[in-house]
Amino acid sequence: MVPDAEYILPLRWTEDSGLAELAGYLRQLVGWIPVTVVDGSDPDLFDRHRATFPAAVRHIRPDTPPDSIALHGQASNGKVAGVMTGVRTPGAPFLVVADDDVRYTREALAAVVHHLESAHVVRPQNYFTPLPWHARWDTARTLLNRAWSADYPGTLGVRRDALLATGGYAGVLFENLELIRTIKAAGGSERTLADLFVARRPPTVRHFLRQRVRQAYDGFAQPRRLAAELALFPAAAAALFLPGKGRATTLCGLAVAITTAAEIGRRRHNGTAVFPASAAWFAPLWALERATCVWLALGFRSRGGVPYAGSRIRTAAHSEAELRRRHGGRLQGVPGRGVPDKRVPGTPGTTRMDAVQA
Repeated sequence: MVPDAEYILPLRWTEDSGLAELAGYLRQLVGWIPVTVVDGSDPDLFDRHRATFPAAVRHIRPDTPPDSIALHGQASNGKVAGVMTGVRTPGAPFLVVADDDVRYTREALAAVVHHLESAHVVRPQNYFTPLPWHARWDTARTLLNRAWSADYPGTLGVRRDALLATGGYAGVLFENLELIRTIKAAGGSERTLADLFVARRPPTVRHFLRQRVRQAYDGFAQPRRLAAELALFPAAAAALFLPGKGRATTLCGLAVAITTAAEIGRRRHNGTAVFPASAAWFAPLWALERATCVWLALGFRSRGGVPYAGSRIRTAAHSEAELRRRHGGRLQGVPGRGVPDKRVPGTPGTTRMDAVQA
């Protein structure tokens, strides 16, 4: 078993098409680490999950209704309610929080927990497997994120005491960014492991299509990125009015520049081990999608927020300044910051290529 650690999986399903596959993953997982599933599904689905999941899984209800109103009259992200229920339930000091589509290996779990000895929050790198066309399309977004800074995965390592000291994090739309910002605003430390690869199952095509505007709405948490994305559509439209060969030359130049940036992200931090070259080719299509969807997201913003669980969420994530005002200094005296990164035998630094074996 991975020592001093616990796996928290927030769940809220409306149908069970992936239940058998998830249960199979959990049967493997409980042999490596204690698992808590916080399940906000309807009662009939909850009972079916309890009957299907391994007996060793701690399967509980969220202690706060996942659709509770918590953000100035807006809907709250139910995933956060599930995570915080797991955090408040007594358990190990180191937590691995993961979406239901994340698929860890034992080595990757051990690496994340190891780095929590010297940081309050740990951010690994997700990659899709298998890779249907829409997963390659979405991987282009990951590659562009890696080119400029780092990607935001569907899983994080976090210290339980750090989240308890801050009182948790808000149920905004971009909940993982909110968690990271909350920990750092309180004085905690983050470790980004861009070469610690953790597999993720791709969504269905229908779910992928439904995510396009919602993902664009996350840009409201990152104003400079939002400004750049809002400029994409006017720039492309202006290129269409250029005379003669200038139109084609400009558009081709933009496509080449975007593809090149994605390829840079693919090659950074040993990314070629898990990201195929074809994913970079999808980058111009992803940019065209984002250029359109970000303006649709702006329209939703003007109408009170993006649709979520039958209501709307207006806040993508709170600013770093706002979170420092709320949480500044709360992690003083909480272990984790500045602790030397002690290596354990058989555990290398940030590169865990054995974690690629899904």
